[in-house]
Amino acid sequence: MSLENRRRMESLFTVALIFCSAFTSGVQGDSLTILQAPEYVSFQKGDWPISGEKIPDMVALTMGFSVQEDLSWPGLRAGPLFQRPRANVLVVVRGVDSLALPQSVASYPLENPVPFTLDSVAETIHTLFAEDTPVVLQLAPSEERLYMLGKANAVFEDLPVTLQQIRARLSQDGSVLASLPLNSLSRNAEADLLFLSEVQVLHDITALLQRHRHLAKDHSPDLYSLELSGLEELGRRYGQDSSQYQDATAILANVLQKSNPGSPYNLAYKYNFEYAVIFNIVLWLMIILALAVIVISYNLWNMDPGYDSIIYRMTNQKIRLD
Repeated sequence: MSLENRRRMESLFTVALIFCSAFTSGVQGDSLTILQAPEYVSFQKGDWPISGEKIPDMVALTMGFSVQEDLSWPGLRAGPLFQRPRANVLVVVRGVDSLALPQSVASYPLENPVPFTLDSVAETIHTLFAEDTPVVLQLAPSEERLYMLGKANAVFEDLPVTLQQIRARLSQDGSVLASLPLNSLSRNAEADLLFLSEVQVLHDITALLQRHRHLAKDHSPDLYSLELSGLEELGRRYGQDSSQYQDATAILANVLQKSNPGSPYNLAYKYNFEYAVIFNIVLWLMIILALAVIVISYNLWNMDPGYDSIIYRMTNQKIRLD
């Protein structure tokens, strides 16, 4: 193995963040940090190391799926059977020692940071929820690698995935360049553009989910896996002590720390296209059942037991014979 490939492998899992619905977690400096978690996904605070190859099993267990081998790791406690997160997001950031992520639930050392994928989790989702609309999106912008499964992924067909597409997106309306404090970062440098392109991808995925909230609120779980290497390129180009690297680290930490506050009016999400069909089926079925109960009750109330009931009719015949 060449020295360059070895360095890439060693820095691959410097930071990995996992978000499960209301559950958020992160890994920094070869450590896994849980940023946010719902009550039914319980992570215990402690200095318990977890192997990089076990992260797919941990993700599967948080989503309620079974694994081939038991995960003998005390950091994750068993949760309720019928309460599972709606989504799990794994973000791997290469080339950073630490991120300022103050709002975290727990953090664990990451040992044996071998490369891993969530393909097994994606296949499980696709198998169990093939008829539903799960979102399975795995993306690595620096390698121009995109993997999607499921019917709902048609929403992400127009998502820019190649570096050329993303850089073109940066010059369009609504790009992150208009809202981010670039400071020392340049719009023309190659390494800077790679980092900004990855931030743009995170922004576009969030914007798409905001417009298609029904995908996030259905009963089928979603899986997002993103691999970012912009900070690694900035570290190579300017050094980790440079102002460019420090500004980019602060920007990425801020982007990953944000969460959706929700609507103050407690509005429901938009109904899908099947709502009218389901509504009519339920409505007319209830009307038919109500009419049937009324007709049956009327006939029973006006029934003559001597002539309309077979029980009384047989009794009268027996009395006549006697």
